[in-house]
Amino acid sequence: MPKAAAPNIGMAWLLCDMSLVTIMTVLVKLGGADYPAVQMVFIRSLVGLVSVLPMAWRHRYALRQTRQWGRHAFRVFCNTAALNANFAALTALPLALANAIGFMRPLVVLALATFMLGERSGPWRWVGAAIGFAGVLIMVAPGEMAWSAGILAALAAVLFGSLATVQTRALKDENTTILMVFYTIGITLFTAIPAAIAWQPVAPHSWPLLLGIGVIAQIAQYCYLRAYQSSPANVLAPLGYLSIVMASLAGYLAFGEVPAWTTLVGIAVILFALALTARLDRRRPQRIAPADDPAS
Repeated sequence: MPKAAAPNIGMAWLLCDMSLVTIMTVLVKLGGADYPAVQMVFIRSLVGLVSVLPMAWRHRYALRQTRQWGRHAFRVFCNTAALNANFAALTALPLALANAIGFMRPLVVLALATFMLGERSGPWRWVGAAIGFAGVLIMVAPGEMAWSAGILAALAAVLFGSLATVQTRALKDENTTILMVFYTIGITLFTAIPAAIAWQPVAPHSWPLLLGIGVIAQIAQYCYLRAYQSSPANVLAPLGYLSIVMASLAGYLAFGEVPAWTTLVGIAVILFALALTARLDRRRPQRIAPADDPAS
């Protein structure tokens, strides 16, 4: 395969991932009107469990030999909290706003990695984080928009998702398959009891929607991993900004949502912060593998 074709293949995989995640967010928002977030997350994890159990059996000896059970458990707990908060935010907020707040995650990860892993962060990273936070403040428009449960859920998804990413970095020497097995089985176990408590009877016509969330999430995760296996992260990162455009278009077409001017300005500020940080970081080699796709 020509080297020049690799970035194009990676971009194609990432576009597939973003398109599927956008469809999934629409389904989550539709399902959230009738079912609690934890129930949807549990059903989504059950679908993933079907595909991951064969891998768990094949790598059962490696699973037994891992010495970082505590860190694995904390990572999966954070992933579970982030996924539930993200589903709750998608249900309560316009898709463009929920998606844009999620773009704060890379900046929060930079700060957490400094304090929790001792990674060195130049001053430009802190400037980028401060600018990104200003963008979120513009979007939530203090004094104009009430601090709703949806906004708090979106911010919680950013915090817990960032904590999960930092733990993934700390587990960089662990086998990727082991990480996937812990992720899927762990989320199923962590959500089983809460889902049972909050469970709402599922109408027959709702099962295709709820199962579709799980199937689409699994396929999207595969596309995401293939994208980053095919192309460098610095090539794919700018393409990720299109997810805001996709979310805005999906929100308008599916729910008639028109982004507020504060959302558009906030999006522009966050994208500027991300672009500034990425540009200044580009000179330094990145040796950290991508984590699980936070959206799915």
